[in-house]
Amino acid sequence: MSVSRRSFVAILAGAAFAPSANGQTGPEMIVYKDPNCGCCRAWVNHVRKAGFTVRVVESDAMDMIKKQYGIPDALASCHTAEISGYVIEGHVPAAEIARLLKERPAGKGLAVAGMPVNSPGMEVRGAADEQYDVMLFSDVGQAKRFAVYRGAMLVG
Repeated sequence: MSVSRRSFVAILAGAAFAPSANGQTGPEMIVYKDPNCGCCRAWVNHVRKAGFTVRVVESDAMDMIKKQYGIPDALASCHTAEISGYVIEGHVPAAEIARLLKERPAGKGLAVAGMPVNSPGMEVRGAADEQYDVMLFSDVGQAKRFAVYRGAMLVG
């Protein structure tokens, strides 16, 4: 039986974030978002469905939060999260967050720049899937490709 990389990562995510006896799942993710942003709410639902425990902090000062967390301007998006010492910026698929926490690579965090069409939280019925990179970025502003997606589908 062969298993695709995407299926394997999804299986790992499910195992890593299975509920414990007290009902909690893995480390808590803190998501900072604008109170009026619908796509941020949709992304939070995406990561919750993947098994992450999420606490949402509504803020009208997102630019200040991005500066505090060291988000490079070129990788900025609408919401910023923190989990287990990593920063998650924008519409990063939950499977890549699970992979990040399992592999623990050197870096500050993951980012998906902008708001790619049909990325998690940016679903647009009838619209063509946009290809985008999930980038692993460092404290010194360097970034390298961590994964490539087209919509919700891992392509590389």
